[in-house]
Amino acid sequence: MAAPAESPIIDVREIPKPQRHPKIFALFDSLGAGEALILVNDHDPRHLHDEFEVERPGSYSWDYLVREKRDYRIRIGKTASTALPRKLGNSAELTANPTDAADVAWKLDLRDRHLDANLIRLAPGGSIDTHTGGEVDVLVHILAGSGTVGTEGGDVAVTAGDLVWLPRFSRRSFAAGDDGLSYLTVHNHREPSLTIEPFDANRG
Repeated sequence: MAAPAESPIIDVREIPKPQRHPKIFALFDSLGAGEALILVNDHDPRHLHDEFEVERPGSYSWDYLVREKRDYRIRIGKTASTALPRKLGNSAELTANPTDAADVAWKLDLRDRHLDANLIRLAPGGSIDTHTGGEVDVLVHILAGSGTVGTEGGDVAVTAGDLVWLPRFSRRSFAAGDDGLSYLTVHNHREPSLTIEPFDANRG
């Protein structure tokens, strides 16, 4: 199968390994629907194919042109103008089994995401201590159980179905009731990832 003459070629054999996949995805994303790139590599890039299955499922094609020692050439076509909407999981299944401690049952972990999302589960009576939020607003959707969200103005009772807004830099805590508490957080993506900082009353 001959590659179209206009297809850009990216030879990653002399590119440091940590830089290869980001460069390939950047070139792929710059293509229009129906266009393709030619990847030249020194081995079969199966891990890259796995990443395309996670990051761009249904919106790319993968055709081997050459399979020889230190010379693999793959035509990677762009079959849709953007990454496709897709189902990532089921919150009912993720919250069905009890937990003995606080855990992250699921998180949005895609390369080019503009959102961060985490599904947090607290065991019955479990809690997350008071901490100061980061520089982004956070939307919290209570999925299962009940409990309280602590604020500077007092505790807010929450139960399944409630939507809670956490303004940026606000102080908050979480406490689960007798049936535990599971909630989804959604906020703008930022680098580095958000971390929970314990609240220090002496900082004012």
